[in-house]
Amino acid sequence: MSDIVARARVLADDVLFPQAGAVDDAGAVPSVTLDTLAREGLYGLTGPASHGGLAADPATVHAVAEAMAGGDLSTAFIWLQHLTVPAMVTGSPLADEWLADLCAGRRRSGIALLAATRPQPVAITARREGDTFVLDGGVPWVTGWEHVDVVLVAARDDDDVVHFLLVDAEEGPTLTAVPQQLVAVQASSTVEFRVSGHVVPASRLVRSVPLAAWQARDPGNLRANGSLALGLAARCARLAELPQLDADLAAVRARLDAAGPDQLPDARAAAAALAHRAAGLLAVAVGSGSVSAGHPAERLAREAHFLLVFGSRPAIKAALLHRLGGVG
Repeated sequence: MSDIVARARVLADDVLFPQAGAVDDAGAVPSVTLDTLAREGLYGLTGPASHGGLAADPATVHAVAEAMAGGDLSTAFIWLQHLTVPAMVTGSPLADEWLADLCAGRRRSGIALLAATRPQPVAITARREGDTFVLDGGVPWVTGWEHVDVVLVAARDDDDVVHFLLVDAEEGPTLTAVPQQLVAVQASSTVEFRVSGHVVPASRLVRSVPLAAWQARDPGNLRANGSLALGLAARCARLAELPQLDADLAAVRARLDAAGPDQLPDARAAAAALAHRAAGLLAVAVGSGSVSAGHPAERLAREAHFLLVFGSRPAIKAALLHRLGGVG
């Protein structure tokens, strides 16, 4: 899998980073950029080879995500959400219909999974009515709205079973998407997603999992988001010409890779804190230019701020407060 990692690094250096400032100014990732990722096979990174995917191991997924984040975080953010869906669809009743298109990037996806990770209140509820599910509720963050065909929605029923459904990304009387105004990655097309009496065919059910079973494995799913912080920190280190940060990057990366579920929150906090520190060092190295709107150091500082809270959990927040300010 070293070939796909090498290709991702070239793509990040030659395409994504040179246009990142323009993407940030425009507030939109060009569709042609995502088409390029699809042609490179990156949409199929987590999909099975039987359906055109790359069946990448976790280390490869993390290395590619790190490279992409070091190119343009908005683009990486949209693309990374998609990777959950081929992995979830694999082995499901929807595999034959959906997997080949998902792996090729002909169908692109976002995720709305808060109902699977937050105990109360339930973000999105589901009730079964014959051959349909009826969904009510909403989540504050669904990324890539203008670039996705479907959203993998987690919805919970009265028995605390989580149903994962593929919902068409189309607004209407029962589904709305309100753009979020963010200090960074505004180009990621992140929206507040709401449904009210929204009917989804039961044929779109990917799988159903008891809430307790899903939450028991959730801490083990935190590793990939740490790669975003590592990628940003590595870009800052290169721009600031501070190779001494390489040892810190290697140490945090190794810690993330070795961490079990109980250690992952603190390892994630270490990655976010490193990105925050690296962005600060870049600002100091650049000097007064770093506070000029549109300078890469200014954008990367905003993105490092974003990564302090993105994909967080209470344990990550507590660890970051301790690391950054000695709180707790």
